[in-house]
Amino acid sequence: MNRKSSQMMQQFIFVGPALFFFMLIIAAPFLLGMYYSFTEWSGASKDPVWVGFANFTKIFTDDPAFLKSFTFTALFTVAGVLLTNLIGFFLAYFLTKPLKTKNLLRTVFFMPNVIGGLLLGFIWQFIFVRGFASVGEVTGLAFFNLPWLGDETTAFWAIVIVFVWQTAGYLMVIYISSLNNVPTEVLEAAQIDGATRGQILRSIIVPLIMPGVTVCLFLAISWSFKMFDLNLSLTKGGPFRSTESLALNIYNEAFVNGRYGLGTAKALIFFIVVAIITSIQVRLTKSREVEA
Repeated sequence: MNRKSSQMMQQFIFVGPALFFFMLIIAAPFLLGMYYSFTEWSGASKDPVWVGFANFTKIFTDDPAFLKSFTFTALFTVAGVLLTNLIGFFLAYFLTKPLKTKNLLRTVFFMPNVIGGLLLGFIWQFIFVRGFASVGEVTGLAFFNLPWLGDETTAFWAIVIVFVWQTAGYLMVIYISSLNNVPTEVLEAAQIDGATRGQILRSIIVPLIMPGVTVCLFLAISWSFKMFDLNLSLTKGGPFRSTESLALNIYNEAFVNGRYGLGTAKALIFFIVVAIITSIQVRLTKSREVEA
């Protein structure tokens, strides 16, 4: 009994504070948010009014802006996840080669991830509006004279470009770690057997780094869906709300329009969608993991 009590006391001492703050900072606000999603609340009134599923009904039947932002976020996630992982992987693949400047290049490619999203967005806003226009005047190239933040299509790709530029370096670090863990004897055996570089990459390297791919896909999907700061600083959802992400739509609903009940209902739907997609992704990629 004394030993059991001692173990329980140790668990309470070491786990208790972390569990307390987890409940206070994460679990309690999440449960309150679930409750508020079934209410009509302005955020200022003392007593929220219970409305049941009225908020969810309104979202799916009388809120075209939410559905439009969902479509934008889905398309952005597809483009962002594919480009970020492809560029991150190939940067890692070439920077694991015996290059004299590979450490410098790794630092350069990782640096954009250190810059805050809002600051990065304002920097790139200046580049798209002023920098590209100046280069276009000098070179006459049509690419630099495009209305990068003034048109629905170009604004979409402007956000994708900045997102990939910021996050590819972080995924590169994970891929470098995964590539360094690929057994060299397996690669040497494949070369002796006459396998080409493409065959080695496709049939040996990629299957062996699938744990890293699982992590990188999970991060890229969650980052893409939750993208807010770049969206706010680059386009603010414009032109005409054509580039408004789900996160920005929820922010505007709750904090700009003052409809906290409707905003938390959207946030709950957002959470469920992201949880389902990431769970499916993790299950699919983990099923493809192999051991050397």
